[in-house]
Parts: sequence; C-alpha cells; structure tokens
Amino acid sequence: MPTSGHRWAHRRPDTRSGHYAAPRRYRLLLSPSDPGCLLVAVTHGLLGLGDALPLTVLPALPDTPDGGYAALRPLYEAAAHRFTGPAAAPVLSDGWTGRIVSAHAPDILEDLVLRFAGDRGDALHPPAARAESRAVAVLCELGVHEAAQHAGELGLDGDAAHRAPLNTLLGALDALERRLAGQEYVLGGDTPTLADVRVWVTLLYLDTVHRWHLDADAVHRIAAHPSLWSYARRLAAHPAFGAHLDVAGIAARHHARCRGREAAGAAMPIVQWPVRPPRPPSRPATTTLNTPA
Repeated sequence: MPTSGHRWAHRRPDTRSGHYAAPRRYRLLLSPSDPGCLLVAVTHGLLGLGDALPLTVLPALPDTPDGGYAALRPLYEAAAHRFTGPAAAPVLSDGWTGRIVSAHAPDILEDLVLRFAGDRGDALHPPAARAESRAVAVLCELGVHEAAQHAGELGLDGDAAHRAPLNTLLGALDALERRLAGQEYVLGGDTPTLADVRVWVTLLYLDTVHRWHLDADAVHRIAAHPSLWSYARRLAAHPAFGAHLDVAGIAARHHARCRGREAAGAAMPIVQWPVRPPRPPSRPATTTLNTPA
C-alpha cells in the first residue's frame, strides 16, 4: 500500500538528541481512512500508547484542494519555510518545539516500536522474526496491493492482460492462506504482531477499495481463501484493530479521488465489516480534530 507523507531529516525521539520520548511530549495526528495512517493507528493501540502518546483523529476526507488538511498546515510551515506541498497525514509532532518529527508512516511505525514502546515493542515486532516480518510486508505491498491495482486497471476492458497481475495476487493470497490454515497469527504465537497489522490492513483495502475494480470471477477467486478471510473478520473484532475501522470513511476517500471505472466485483463484498459506532465526544487518550469548513 502506498505510504504517503514527507520524509524530514527528522529528530527521532531518543535521549542522545535531547528529543527523548517523554510522556505526552509528542502527538500523533492521522486519518484512519488512509492505509498508512491505519497501520500507525492499530500499532499505537496494540502497544498501549494512548496515555504516553496522545492520538488526534482527523476527518476521513482531506479538506484542502491539494489533498491535505488545513489543521496540519501550521505544523508543516513551522517545519519547512514556505512549504508548498499538501499538509498530509500521518504526522508525529513534538509539542515542546511545535515542529514535525515525521510525516512518513514507515518512519513513524519504527519510532512507535523502537522508541516509545520499550519491551512491548519487541513483543509486537520480535527481533528474531523481523526478517520474516519484512518478507510479509513485501508480499502485502507487491503481491497484493500492487497486483490488485494492476489487475483492476487492466481488466476493465476484458483484456487478458490482467491475468498476470491477478495470478500474482492469487499466489500471494495462497501463501497467506497456507500460513493461517494452521495458526492463529501470521508469524505464529499467541498474540498479533506487526506482520498481522500489515496483513489485516492489506486485506481490508483489498475488499473495500481494490474490489471495486475487479470482475466478479476475480472476486470469487479472491474470496476462496477461508482461513484468510476468517482471520480478517476475527481481527476486526479485536479492540486495537476495530477501534479505527471506518469502512464508510475508506469508501468516501476512495471515491473522492478515484477516476477508475467500477467492475462487477463492486457488488460483491467479501466481508461484512463491522460498522464503527459514533466516536464518543470525549476520550482521555484520543481526540477528534474537526478541521475548518
């Protein structure tokens, strides 16, 4: 999945730089309708960082013509003089300096796991399994996300050219199906890891975004992975995964910027994803930021 965001020469939270991860010094601002933001949000929840690192939830749809958020503009302008790009989420900001630490989802994920979470970071991203976890991430990005995108782009005119990316996609799903046929989580063990976060977000976007541009036969073949989709449903019920699940927001964001044509698969959802209840008006560790109209 694309991980939008800017890569600053950012001051990572550590004691040597003076930018150490003091409780409530930093803040996350993100929109869970974006896949990179959702990765960060679920990881933040699994690590139990709500009190130490407050999370601000932005609306599903950006509110500026360039695809950014007006509420984030002051942070971007403080970080870069005369900044002209979109003020996009996610953002990890430093409340003491008023500046952006990072606006790149992979860097933020690394900071959460390695610099904010302590021993919990090793549990979520076990050092001995990190090479395997990276291989799963590549499989999700190239074998599922990019392959599904290319299959949708090439298959709408009935052209056989979509068969190669579709076969790549099905091969990746087969590999994940084999993993999950005999174990509860992608890397085994008794608790979800960062690899599970990546796989779950990838499956969610396959069903709620890419499906719109695939034909009915392709969607039927994608759905024929019972262990994989049962796993996706089960994780959706997990508090850290389900807390930021906003299918309506994902759909609104996709349709607001997608110019592709819909295919027959659009009428065939694979999973009946839970509908998120209205967010409470006040939460101690999570706030909702309403950008100006």
